[in-house]
Amino acid sequence: MTQEMLLALAREALLLMVLASLPPIGASLVVGFGMSLFQATTQIQESTLSIVPKLCAAVLALVIAAPWIGTQLAQFMTQLMAVLPQVAQ
Repeated sequence: MTQEMLLALAREALLLMVLASLPPIGASLVVGFGMSLFQATTQIQESTLSIVPKLCAAVLALVIAAPWIGTQLAQFMTQLMAVLPQVAQ
């Protein structure tokens, strides 16, 4: 296995990590912005008011995106297992 192949696999793994974490982080970002805007408008300064909706949004995003994330991880693992015998050479 050449250095280029290892670097390509590492790059693909890092890209997959970013893509798999994007749904919960994006949902938390959107909900957090909305809750911050709501808190600034109403002048309510309760910390749990912003954390609980962000957590619920992240969990909901994970539930919705779980099939896609699982498919992407399975495809990467299939590709990795196909290349694995070349590592021993």
